[in-house]
Amino acid sequence: MSTSQEAVTAPPKGAGFLKDNLRDFGMLISLVVIVVFFQIATGGVLLKPLNVTNIILQNAYIVVMALGMLMVIVTGHIDLSVGSVAGFVGAIAAVLMVNYNVNFVVVFMLCLALGGAIGAIQGYWVAYFKIPSFIVTLAGMLVFRGLMITVLDGRSIGPFPTIFQKLSSGYIYEVISSADGIYLTSLVLGLLLGVILIRQNFATRARRVSHGVETEPFAFFIIKNILIFAAIGYISYLISSHRGMPNVLIIMAVLIAAYGFFTNRTTIGRQIYAVGGNIRAAELSGIKTTRLTFWTFVNMGVLAALGGLIVAARLNTAQPKAGLGFELDVIAACFIGGASAYGGVGKITGAVIGAFIMGVMNNGMSILGIGIDLQQVIKGLVLLGAVCVDVYNQRR
Repeated sequence: MSTSQEAVTAPPKGAGFLKDNLRDFGMLISLVVIVVFFQIATGGVLLKPLNVTNIILQNAYIVVMALGMLMVIVTGHIDLSVGSVAGFVGAIAAVLMVNYNVNFVVVFMLCLALGGAIGAIQGYWVAYFKIPSFIVTLAGMLVFRGLMITVLDGRSIGPFPTIFQKLSSGYIYEVISSADGIYLTSLVLGLLLGVILIRQNFATRARRVSHGVETEPFAFFIIKNILIFAAIGYISYLISSHRGMPNVLIIMAVLIAAYGFFTNRTTIGRQIYAVGGNIRAAELSGIKTTRLTFWTFVNMGVLAALGGLIVAARLNTAQPKAGLGFELDVIAACFIGGASAYGGVGKITGAVIGAFIMGVMNNGMSILGIGIDLQQVIKGLVLLGAVCVDVYNQRR
């Protein structure tokens, strides 16, 4: 191959690579900028150990539900009912545990099954009757909001058994003794997670290179992984400086890893992207698009139920207003994280980054004393900006 040909086929370097992959790296850079801004604006309060733990606890439900919402959006649909479903499931859990003393494990499994059944009902109308998901889930939002108020009889129900509260407000058992106020088990676990992630990144790069797929410049790759490990190590240190690693963080990490593997390494995961990219082409290639659409809504229902249980456990009560506005935060997290409004595009890591952008903004603005009215305005503008970037990338 001639030198001129090599120049044509060589992958872009440095700034050129960042420009060509703005969707993948733009939101990560935005998250870093937002964290630095609020860290300065709040006088260092944002990254105090207690506040970092609070950010994780307060936004766990967004991360969990964003994983399911991403799958729905990738197929070209939307689910507006997730907030009402989460509130309804939390109400059912409260009635069973508080009023009827049902064991929390049984309640947990029943609630997840209930969420799956709700997702199946909505997915059936969308997938098999071809009714627009916007209409079906808008109806679901109203129906399950009303059912939640009916189940609660317009009042709050609680408190829950202590062991159920630990789902959201508990911390992992420390095997290693603490030293100088540092929970060493949590610190070691966090660092181990960082090592596993970096190892996975190297394996992924090696696989892409072996298949001749374009990868980022090696120097850029090394710097990126050093920064990722440093960030994970620092956050692990902050968390271990407070009360250790929250149980809900372990749940989030397992789900993120599972869905990351599912979307990147399984046939069904790639078929979901094919459905959103071009449904007619997917059908012609033999993909069962109707069935896949149905199961994405079932999956969304299960994760909405889990999100509802996490919120209920954190609040230690089921309230008539629980879940109000959750769908907006979850959908915004996906779009801010790079999911395309046209379907077929989006990554698990992007949805997680988008969720934490929302979480850091909410927490930082609250610390600064910004009113909820102005917070809504700012979040709306951020969401609009994210969609504008998506439209710009589509036109490119």
